[in-house]
Amino acid sequence: MTIEKSALTSGSIMIVGGGISGITTALEAAEVGYEVLLIEKEPSLGGRVSQLKHYFPKLCPPTCGLEINYKRIKDNPKIKVITMAEIEKVEGTAGNYTVDVKISPRYVNENCTACGECAKVCESEIADEFNFGMNRKKAAYLPHNMAFPSRYVMAPSMSADDRAKCKEVCKFDAVDFDMQSKNLTFKVGAIVWATGWKPYDAARIDNLGFGRYQNIVTNMMLERLASKNGPTQGKIVRPSDDKAPATIAFVQCAGSRDENHLPYCSYICCMASLKHATYIREQYPDAKIYIYYIDLRTPGRKYENFYSKLKQDKNVFFVKGKVAEVSEDSSTGNINLVAEDTLSGEKVRQTVDMLVLATGMQPSLSDDKPNADLQFNPDGFVINDFKKGGMFAAGCANKPADVVSSNQNATGMALKAIQTLVRR
Repeated sequence: MTIEKSALTSGSIMIVGGGISGITTALEAAEVGYEVLLIEKEPSLGGRVSQLKHYFPKLCPPTCGLEINYKRIKDNPKIKVITMAEIEKVEGTAGNYTVDVKISPRYVNENCTACGECAKVCESEIADEFNFGMNRKKAAYLPHNMAFPSRYVMAPSMSADDRAKCKEVCKFDAVDFDMQSKNLTFKVGAIVWATGWKPYDAARIDNLGFGRYQNIVTNMMLERLASKNGPTQGKIVRPSDDKAPATIAFVQCAGSRDENHLPYCSYICCMASLKHATYIREQYPDAKIYIYYIDLRTPGRKYENFYSKLKQDKNVFFVKGKVAEVSEDSSTGNINLVAEDTLSGEKVRQTVDMLVLATGMQPSLSDDKPNADLQFNPDGFVINDFKKGGMFAAGCANKPADVVSSNQNATGMALKAIQTLVRR
């Protein structure tokens, strides 16, 4: 999709971030008649939701919500999408912003049909960041099976020989290694920051062993392991030996509610671990699951019912206590953990096949704040200044939230953006 700087005016809305919040904001605004430009830094839309096996409250797969939204985007000429793009600078005031956008080269143009012939001949490989580096993929790749736009990407690290082979095998003249970065400037009247979240870096939590011991994974890594398009085609196995785990422990609030890491509750972690317990139970009916928690938060009746049902499972054990120490049995790869049971006051020692850290959500802008007139709280979330107006944060850019809450909030922020245009 070719976008020129004249494509938008100050009567338009820019959405920064193409995850579920950004998509929802864009659709809500465009479907009532406003011109929308959706900016996404990754090669495809979908954000964190596209990495999930299921999401609450109905345990739907990502295709359930994303596919129909992608169709709505395709069918709506008022929505323009730019991927592999980042905001360089925002100047101006509500109703009249000038935004500089940098677009990185994909090295594949719009002729691409996603036939995959380039990947067949490419021998260069890169770490698969979509799967959190748990596997490698070809340097000529489709971001994932639900990618929108459905167009391949050529990694800059691809070898010269592979570049030549990819270009030669493409029947549609879609591979173009002469592409360069480019900068565009847009005039828009309102901006919604829907930049989402990233998993907190578990390697920073020294006492929990992530990165030192292979059979310790994060909650989002487990989500990818359970997904059909993940590194193990949906089979939950130990990373060290592909063994089916007979015992799995979850550590809640891994880096959350901790003054040394994330001081706040990330809202979704408890429910994510309860959901993951159902994934494990589906594959391994006899596996023992241990959930170590400070307290469990189930916001809403449906979530509380989900928790109540899981508590009836005789192979799921809830331990109120914080895990203090983790080590590895080098001969088996099993994980030893030490925790204090706060109800009994006793120290608990346990060995499990696999340990899952329920890491918190950190706002994506916390470490890389944009060159724009935005206010942030101490945790890196954008503070909405409704009195000033013009720029707003939606979904997890504003506060920790689940998919449903993010969608509801995004609808509200679309209205706020529209009000900015109407009042100017």
